[in-house]
Amino acid sequence: MASSDPGRPNVLLILSDDQGHWAMGCAGNTEIRTPRLDALAARGIRFSRFFCTSPVCSPARASLFTGELPSQHGVHDWLSYHHAGRTGIDFLADRTLFTDLLADAGYRLGLSGKWHLGANDRPRKGFVHWYAHESGGGPYHGAPMYRDGTRTQEPAYLTDALAADAEEFLTAESARPEPFHLSLHFTAPHKPWRGQHPSQYTELYEDCAFDSCPQGAPHPWQPLSEDGSPVGGESDTRQALIGYFAATTAMDAAIGRVLDRLDALGLTESTLVIFTSDNGFNAGHHGIWGKGNGTFPQNMYDSSVIVPCLISQPGRIPAGRHCDALLSQYDVLPTLVEHLGLDHRHDPRLPGRSFADILTGTANAVGPERERVVVYDEYGPVRMIRTRDWKYVHRYPHGPHELYDLAADPGEQHNLVDAPRHTATRTDLATRLDTWFATYVDPSLDGARLPVTGSGQRTPVTPGTLTTAFEPPVPSN
Repeated sequence: MASSDPGRPNVLLILSDDQGHWAMGCAGNTEIRTPRLDALAARGIRFSRFFCTSPVCSPARASLFTGELPSQHGVHDWLSYHHAGRTGIDFLADRTLFTDLLADAGYRLGLSGKWHLGANDRPRKGFVHWYAHESGGGPYHGAPMYRDGTRTQEPAYLTDALAADAEEFLTAESARPEPFHLSLHFTAPHKPWRGQHPSQYTELYEDCAFDSCPQGAPHPWQPLSEDGSPVGGESDTRQALIGYFAATTAMDAAIGRVLDRLDALGLTESTLVIFTSDNGFNAGHHGIWGKGNGTFPQNMYDSSVIVPCLISQPGRIPAGRHCDALLSQYDVLPTLVEHLGLDHRHDPRLPGRSFADILTGTANAVGPERERVVVYDEYGPVRMIRTRDWKYVHRYPHGPHELYDLAADPGEQHNLVDAPRHTATRTDLATRLDTWFATYVDPSLDGARLPVTGSGQRTPVTPGTLTTAFEPPVPSN
């Protein structure tokens, strides 16, 4: 029945949408209710400094699956067009995904939920089950979905429907001898929030103080609509917070049902479970409602680039651990290769490195080898280098740039980029950032030279499309 061998485990990847790293009880948030995620953390390992590769949906997902940077795979912004059907374009058509490696190794693959990497109606290599959202999100009722190529409208609350679909896949695969991989990609807790979520969850937060989400003064870089109001801002932040928290708790309950099905099928010890999000989220943090494109120019605040990450496989991954090593989505592919024992040689063009030794407890996650690791992010012409104590953000070609002493200023409130006493630190970080990206980027797909605005990407980046592949920016203050 599926794989019963812990050394060659099945894989369950659970991906949330726009979930801040702060939006879990196990991360220290005493207001939000995520008992099943908290239990998953308790029986595995929680990573508190796990970074998305780009703080917006499609580029982050592309990097998670390929191990490449946006300036390697060419998806630089959320896909605003070409989702499905006759005009649908597979933006990763010529790329190797970790799911391709699993298919080559004999795994049977399934998708339940959001893909948002183009051609969403067409299964990727090795997928025997494909229940995919037509685009990137939308209402939680009547969602446009493709089931094995046929368009349907999901009548049920989408979070519950995705969990039910996942349960059916697990049950069916448990009767087969091959190992499986299931990508369970929720649209939660992405907006819309008001009037979308079951009352049993919204009622939990009617009296919540929401002290975990302080509403800062509006960020001066927020994009503005024609009437001058912030794009993506919330006119009623309290109702938005109720909806965001309710969407998260509803997803938590749905995840619990899927994990219970794994247990009932006797597959828990032979299944690697990974829970993470595509990108972070600011629910009023820094005066923003949104992620990296919640401002223009785009931002690289920790609340945008750090995502939740829980990994569990009882019996093989020691339980109840917390790790604050600096890790990234681009590390997932090589980690899976090592942990699953796949016959695949590391591609030196890929920037990631395996952290399988941290999973199994055979390496010191905060030892000298990990202390010197830094994490890099990019969002078009905006790039970041992040060490344990410092962050430098560079915006090509003219700035504004940012430098934060995270040891003294973890909230990133004081930009020190022009402080003379920190010139040497800024120069060192800028040099390291330039050197690292020069090592890995494909010059023909280099985001530093592209007009990526945070308003969406229409087409792949090819010669002659450099100025038309991206939506124009929305004005800001």
